[in-house]
Amino acid sequence: MALDTTSWVWVVVGIVVVVLIVLLLTGRRRKAIQQKRDESHREKAAEIRQKAQNIELDARENEVRATRARADAEQAQVEAARLKQEAEQKAAAASSLREDVASHSRKADAIDPDVPSDRDARTDARTDDARTGDTRIAQTEDDRMGDARMGDARTDDARTAGTGDIRTDRDAGTTDVRTDRDNPRSGI
Repeated sequence: MALDTTSWVWVVVGIVVVVLIVLLLTGRRRKAIQQKRDESHREKAAEIRQKAQNIELDARENEVRATRARADAEQAQVEAARLKQEAEQKAAAASSLREDVASHSRKADAIDPDVPSDRDARTDARTDDARTGDTRIAQTEDDRMGDARMGDARTDDARTAGTGDIRTDRDAGTTDVRTDRDNPRSGI
């Protein structure tokens, strides 16, 4: 069986046609796969772009919030400064009012005959000192014994002489003898 040349030509043509058909089909398939891959990449890119836009919007919102917070903080500082200034003004006004009240009280005290003046207060204090001096002399026998134990001989000397005013400070445990140079029996 020998094949003649025309049959060989038909066999080669048939093989070429089959190869072309296979290549054509695989080429279309590759294109379809490439198109699907490209479409998938396009969708992923669109999703990434959408996420980036959402992140950009979030960033802008955060910037707006931060700007608003800064503005609120500055407003609060301005308000605090205003309130501080207002408080200082009110404190100064209150101090001025207190000074006015004190001045009015002094004027009223100066005019009022029932209020003792400083001069009267000094003479009253001297009178009170003289009265308390008399009561200080009236110590109990135990206090006198305590004074004698402390070795304070001035108390006994002043009592026997009768020329001085004996004042005892019970807290300190000391005795002070005072005499008036001009009038030794005056008591002060």
